[in-house]
Amino acid sequence: MSGIIGITMGDPCGVGPEISVRALAEMTAEDRAATRIYGNLATLNAARDALGLTLDLVPNVVDIEVEGAPLPWGTLSPVAGDAAFRFIEKAVRDAEAGTIDCIVTAPINKEALNLAGHHYDGHTGMLRSLTGSKAAYMLLASERLKVIHVSTHVSLQEAIRRATTERVLATIKAGNDHLKRIGYDKPRIAVAGVNPHCGENGLFGTEDDDQIAPAVAAARAEGIDVHGPISADTVFHRAYSGAFDLVVAQYHDQGHIPIKLVAFDTAVNVSVELPIDRTSVDHGTAFDIAGKGIANHGNMNSAIAYARKLVAGKAKQG
Repeated sequence: MSGIIGITMGDPCGVGPEISVRALAEMTAEDRAATRIYGNLATLNAARDALGLTLDLVPNVVDIEVEGAPLPWGTLSPVAGDAAFRFIEKAVRDAEAGTIDCIVTAPINKEALNLAGHHYDGHTGMLRSLTGSKAAYMLLASERLKVIHVSTHVSLQEAIRRATTERVLATIKAGNDHLKRIGYDKPRIAVAGVNPHCGENGLFGTEDDDQIAPAVAAARAEGIDVHGPISADTVFHRAYSGAFDLVVAQYHDQGHIPIKLVAFDTAVNVSVELPIDRTSVDHGTAFDIAGKGIANHGNMNSAIAYARKLVAGKAKQG
């Protein structure tokens, strides 16, 4: 059976169980049959009850044991952190085996994860480690603005060090390949500068001239429709207005701030260049509202829709 989406439940104490169950409940029968939730059945049943739903979850749940489940909502727990890791590990192995075609991740808590001894900076680093992948790029996708990052969870100082010609070129190529897969014939890509005004001919730094411009030139030589570096204070507005399909951001906040400004509730986090496909909600565990049945599942719906688009693109390529 192909086209199966595997949702990882996320931290059992957060809103992940609720948004997963609510999304499942709203699906057509056909889509529900092609969906699995990797999580803990007792926790998911508690989330269902909090939502006031009557859905039978058993056919759709890959049940993974969590000691003491359901755990108290809204609590920071190493048990929950370990469980969140195990849900993802199982889904990754099933994706590698071809049992499922794309993973959609509900939010994890990085502190709980690390308290449990799983020392990752987040989902992307964990997935890279679990799959033995050398590189993975974070792409944030919304209807009118898409951004891929040269680096993410590192200090600003380290991010500037990582903006090498080689890495910027690899990011451009990864973004171009991804957009082609989801239906863009010739993606129009812009590369943001790292310094104000792209360094203003060396007045404010030389990284744009020395590191970023050569990557753009190399990508253009390979036939990619890419432009830059373009000053970061204008490039996102230009892309949002329709001039570009994708912006290459040099570091975490440069790309996240504009996306979260224009698409806070709808942007989907996509891992690009992993050997498996993965999309994610772009919000946290929201411990303060967990278990109250009020979490907004719109972002989860967007992540699932993007996952189905990826699966369809893979089928077309195959």
